[in-house]
Amino acid sequence: MKIALIGYGKMGKEIERIAQDRGHFIVSIVDENNLAEFDSPAFKSADVAIEFTTPASAMNNYRKCFAAQVPVVAGTTGWLEYLPEVKEACEKNSQTFFYASNYSLGVNIFFAVNKYLAKIMNQFPDYTVRMEETHHIHKLDAPSGTAITLAEGIIENVDRKSDWHLETEMKPTDLAIHCIREGEVPGIHEIFYESEADVISIKHDAKNRKGFALGAVLAAEFTCGKKGFLGMEDMLNF
Repeated sequence: MKIALIGYGKMGKEIERIAQDRGHFIVSIVDENNLAEFDSPAFKSADVAIEFTTPASAMNNYRKCFAAQVPVVAGTTGWLEYLPEVKEACEKNSQTFFYASNYSLGVNIFFAVNKYLAKIMNQFPDYTVRMEETHHIHKLDAPSGTAITLAEGIIENVDRKSDWHLETEMKPTDLAIHCIREGEVPGIHEIFYESEADVISIKHDAKNRKGFALGAVLAAEFTCGKKGFLGMEDMLNF
């Protein structure tokens, strides 16, 4: 498979290593210093582009991919106000786009566990629920896309919560998400259910970027040859 990389920071370099280890070819690399590469024959020859950049540049990158008819695996979070435009491009213009708030297989298992626990805890209103997430100081969005996905999983299944709110509960139906930015932490997410008697918590702690990078390459392999708007629920069987 021929892969174009959009963004060549730590994640881009880890994706490059894993993709090459799996027998794929990196045919084009786009970063902020060579945006003209989007128009190159090499970029247009790619079977799929894997994108990990910044919220400010993400949507323009996707538009460039659509113009070149190159399928996208999108790893950036914090741009979802443009999601209707992306879905419309897939539905009306036969574009291909794979989005996940987190590409780690472990995190996606955690998403499933989170929903299952939320269904159980819906029966026990004496337990309050809150969330905490920690990331490196370079992360620009807060809360993380992963935290938002976890919050949505709770809200779908816990009747006493109807929305999430950053840092504090503005009203009893809010789910508070506390965000910490420190050091070079790849990502920690923890959910707490607390009563007067005890605390139940579940936690995912990423050791490094390898899990995210591998998941992105697996998503690219899944996306190749397909059309439409895709996600982890399409690729995974749980």
